[in-house]
Amino acid sequence: MPRTVAERQDVIPILAEIFRRYGYEGTSLSRITEGTGLGKGSLYHFFPGGKEEMAAAVLAHIDDWFQGNVYAPLRQAPSPQAGIAAMFDEVSRYFLSGRKVCLVGVFALGHERDRFAQAISSYFRDWAGTLAATLQSGGVPAAPARDLAEDIVGGIQGGLVLARAWSDPQVYGRTIRGLRERALAAMAAHGGERDPATP
Repeated sequence: MPRTVAERQDVIPILAEIFRRYGYEGTSLSRITEGTGLGKGSLYHFFPGGKEEMAAAVLAHIDDWFQGNVYAPLRQAPSPQAGIAAMFDEVSRYFLSGRKVCLVGVFALGHERDRFAQAISSYFRDWAGTLAATLQSGGVPAAPARDLAEDIVGGIQGGLVLARAWSDPQVYGRTIRGLRERALAAMAAHGGERDPATP
């Protein structure tokens, strides 16, 4: 069934999957036209800056999703424990429980890293920073909260890589469960109570 693309915003999720599959360097214009069903004229109408503008739009789209679905709930949840549980749930849904790689991570490892350095750095810094602040609100002191937040974000990325490398999403599931337990245990150890709705 052919895709229906009416607006620029309709193209961005499709582009994200093309970049996710082939990486930035491997994403050719022919692959983009094939994947989107759009001709060159339509693509350049939506993205006059070509492939670089497309990739920047995809990164902005991912950032918007994480801002709304991960960082905001971390800040606004009724308790730090509930916020962290929601973060793990949303992230697992987003990455299809380890079946979908992190596109920002893919860009961070490729030659395109310097081209999109600000967006890539902000994605990881915002995630780790928001998580650290939530851990602190759960009673964890600043330095351990920062270290644990970096471990968690790095662990999620590593779990995605291993799941992909071994074609075994259960690796990601085990990683997520361990990281979630570490976060909750850290807050419990510093006086925070476990959220009763959190396993």
